[in-house]
Amino acid sequence: MELSILLEYGWVLLLLIALEGLLAADNALVLAIMVKHLPEEQRKKALFYGLAGAFVFRFASLFAISFLVDVWQVQAIGALYLLFIATNHIFRKVLVNKEKEKAAGKPEKKKSGFWGTVIKVELADIAFAVDSILAAVALAMVLPDTNLPQIGGLDGGKFLVIFAGGFIGLLIMRFAANYFVKLLHAKPGLEIAAFMIVGWVGVKLAVYTMSHPELAILPEGFAKSSEWKITFYVVLILIALGGWFLSKEKPSEERTNQSA
Repeated sequence: MELSILLEYGWVLLLLIALEGLLAADNALVLAIMVKHLPEEQRKKALFYGLAGAFVFRFASLFAISFLVDVWQVQAIGALYLLFIATNHIFRKVLVNKEKEKAAGKPEKKKSGFWGTVIKVELADIAFAVDSILAAVALAMVLPDTNLPQIGGLDGGKFLVIFAGGFIGLLIMRFAANYFVKLLHAKPGLEIAAFMIVGWVGVKLAVYTMSHPELAILPEGFAKSSEWKITFYVVLILIALGGWFLSKEKPSEERTNQSA
């Protein structure tokens, strides 16, 4: 394999690790909130089932999408889904959280029991798995083909990059989520930036879809052109830098209270 191709694959893998890290931390934080009402032993079991479900659903999503990835309708649905979850999450984060402050004095709804909570956790795992794999596929699709055998409808090299990104995301969720959760508490703008990146990756998948030969809305080679790749990565880096430098750091006392 040529050095330039190896470098491009390595760069995409690093991007995937960073994005998967932030998404895995957000996922871990959501799961922790979902199970926090349970007694400690049940909480541990529910989180264990959640992690097991994350493994199963993520790899099931990867193998399923590898057979459908070249269908432009699937690409279009994937692009719309990524754009939807990005805008929906940012909307809820920026606007809906303000409503929670108004409702702070209202009595809490009755919490689910153990198995009800486990079912909710598994449903969340399915959504997380689809988000993660679609984002990884959108990043990997415009990589150059390798001489590795195809897996499903995917080039073997692209499949391995997506697989590695998903697997590393799961490892982060299991072993390094606490660090990323603390980072998100310290720099809350990173969470919005992560979902802006998901939306921008959705735009990338939309561009790839519109370059599909059956649609030909854009020239077939546009999605793989140097101009588009440079534009995509420059905007992506600007979003990440904006999330880091424009995020107001929370006072240490407030961060301690939130992570308690």
